[in-house]
Amino acid sequence: MAFEWSQYKCGEAFDELLAAPGRPRPAARKLLNYLQSLTPKDLADRRLAADLAIKVMGITFTVYSEGKTLDRAWPFDIIPRVIERREWEQTERGLKQRVNALNQFIQDIYGDQKIVKDKVVPAQVLTESANFRPQCVGVQPKYGVWAHICGSDLVRDGDGTLYVLEDNLRVPSGVSYMLENRMVIKRVWPELFQITNILPVDDYPAQLYDTLAALSPRPGDQPTVVLLTPGIYNSAYFEHAYLAQQMGVELVEGTDLLVGDDDCVYMRTIYGPKRVDVIYRRIDDMFLDPETFRADSVLGVKGLMRAWIRGKVGLANAPGAGVADDKVIYAYVPAMIKYYLGEDPILPNVPSFLCLDELHRKHVLANLDKLVVKPANESGGYGMLIGPRSSREERERFARLIEKNPRNYMAQPTLSLSTGPTITDEGVEPRHLDLRPFILSRGESTYVTTGGLTRVALVKNSLVVNSSQGGGSKDTWVVDLDEEVTPGQLQEQLQEQNQ
Repeated sequence: MAFEWSQYKCGEAFDELLAAPGRPRPAARKLLNYLQSLTPKDLADRRLAADLAIKVMGITFTVYSEGKTLDRAWPFDIIPRVIERREWEQTERGLKQRVNALNQFIQDIYGDQKIVKDKVVPAQVLTESANFRPQCVGVQPKYGVWAHICGSDLVRDGDGTLYVLEDNLRVPSGVSYMLENRMVIKRVWPELFQITNILPVDDYPAQLYDTLAALSPRPGDQPTVVLLTPGIYNSAYFEHAYLAQQMGVELVEGTDLLVGDDDCVYMRTIYGPKRVDVIYRRIDDMFLDPETFRADSVLGVKGLMRAWIRGKVGLANAPGAGVADDKVIYAYVPAMIKYYLGEDPILPNVPSFLCLDELHRKHVLANLDKLVVKPANESGGYGMLIGPRSSREERERFARLIEKNPRNYMAQPTLSLSTGPTITDEGVEPRHLDLRPFILSRGESTYVTTGGLTRVALVKNSLVVNSSQGGGSKDTWVVDLDEEVTPGQLQEQLQEQNQ
């Protein structure tokens, strides 16, 4: 017996696949029509096939629990999220606009700080920024690009508006899971790729390599590109190894590199030192170079900052880019777009309250039970207060934290995050989603992934989508309705191929 989609309860949130029970959105029509023909056993078998594929392919993520490091199979739901191409094209333009303004902001901050002098961004925001690096003042990286790889998190509210929730410009992760999700889903639903015009995502490794290669200080030569990882115990090590393999570059740790007397970076090989032109670093600033940052770091490379500042090696993302990876700075991005580009933002921010402002702080403290409160520089969903689901003790603790260090906190209204049908042990139920597209910047050219990593809160009613806190993911389909193939047209095409 097939699952009755007319009984699927969308709830009050905007559902990505259904406009109402039994009524799919245009981009999801073929997907839902096909799913309606399947029995619960069919769905269970496909779900099992996906779990098996994930284990065979070795797709894992690492969590830290009670001092232990645990590798777990990647949690994945086989019902994809679907976005219509025309909507995505608008979103893509907004993301390109946003990253352009952010890169100009970072260059300005390490230069003349005109945006501060013109009082668009308060000086206090920068002087108390945890990720401002004085060592980067006066540096001008190639093309003026600091954040070459950016992951911006998008959420859809109950009225269908797509908001930017935050920007990740230090070492954004998750793109490998976007790529692997597509490989798994092709095994689970191969027939749907024949009748639905789903835009591809598999060009990302080539685009990433081109972005990195463009940073080489030796133009014209075949650059030596490496990916610098903290090592096997890092939570994103699967991604580090995956991307290095897909790009065909060396995966290295800090001990594999050295800076020579000529300020060039070399990789230790069995044939002797080999010059390195570009480093895709997946290590935090403070551990990157013990000569410049933390002297006790054993993860980085002594003298690396010196080599980068003197133009002997390209670094992506550039050290210091994290100054814009700050949830307080985030609130000023619309003003940055207007200031640097003279344009209105295409994608809106979630309305935000900055606790460093006295009026905002009073409002936040009076409404802790209604707001989501975030520390400026935490990630992974840690350190937050979700007001409507918090206890009185938690709210009192956050009130004390805000009063003690108001610069470190901001608050936003609790959005009704959009949902998508998700297979659970109780059947097909709505679960809350977000979306992390990835943007690559290399001067005049900017590339945005087709869709991105859809993260899903697998726990019922939860708004936390991070995998380290019980979240999973879905494949993201950007569907071109203008070039759809009907089943009849597909049959004709197959007959022509067989003749």
